[in-house]
Amino acid sequence: MKWNNFTFLVRQGVTSVWYNRMMSFASFCILMVSLLLVGLAVLAALNINIILSFIENKNEVMVYTEGDLTPIEIAEISETLMKSAYVSAGGVRFYSKEDAWDDWQNNYPDYYTIYGNMDYNPMPNTHIVTVNDLTMISSAVNEFRGVEGVIKVSAPYDFAEFLIGVRTTLTVIGSAVILALIIVSLVIIYNTSRASVFSRRQEINIMKYVGATNAFVKIPFFIEGMFIGVIAGAVSWILTKLAYESVMTVFSGDMTLWQALEFSNLIEFNEVIWYVLAANCTAGAVLSAAGIIMSMGKHLRV
Repeated sequence: MKWNNFTFLVRQGVTSVWYNRMMSFASFCILMVSLLLVGLAVLAALNINIILSFIENKNEVMVYTEGDLTPIEIAEISETLMKSAYVSAGGVRFYSKEDAWDDWQNNYPDYYTIYGNMDYNPMPNTHIVTVNDLTMISSAVNEFRGVEGVIKVSAPYDFAEFLIGVRTTLTVIGSAVILALIIVSLVIIYNTSRASVFSRRQEINIMKYVGATNAFVKIPFFIEGMFIGVIAGAVSWILTKLAYESVMTVFSGDMTLWQALEFSNLIEFNEVIWYVLAANCTAGAVLSAAGIIMSMGKHLRV
């Protein structure tokens, strides 16, 4: 195809958006809403995953060791625990019996008046260990129990099972919601494209009767669909940014619990702003153009 013919077809595709503005506007609205809903759902799913990961990282195993160990033996236990494949990087913190005794005195002064005259420190030395995978917490506990000098290991099994169940449930629900939104969006976009092409079937038939090839007929519609899709993607990107930042402002400014939990590592929209724009515009262009081209099949057979 000559360059002049191609530029002519591109101009035809762009100008036909205005000539068929009612159907173009309908396609634009459908695409914009679909991309907005899917985009917000994906961002919400990513943030939920971050929240669960944050909570999991706070889930700690208590490894109690003998109280008469030397500093060298304590350091060896810490090093052994840190080498474990089940432990997060930097996930071992030593809590000495002296610190535990001081904290107990400060936090429970009533009990201290009763037991404070003891001539020895009953508190154990403790290594606080963060496990990197909650599903492997039982294996981690068994490994920690085998370390020389360890007398007891305490792990929050019930809490771990609860978090694993919550993560699995939310993953299934989130995936189902996103998949349902994508399927519904595809069906609606396809039907809208069929309606747009059907309203212009006479135009397509005339072009075929005068000898136009299928490619010559399709290219303007393809360009038109891509143009509408890119515009819809850009607008949905702006709306996604406004909606997402508004919700994040409400959560970060008005929820004391949210601040107390220090969920500061949630996704900032500026971190993904260009990825969202590229994804929206690309998805909008592909879906719109593909929907129109797929809807033209029977109208090209004249």
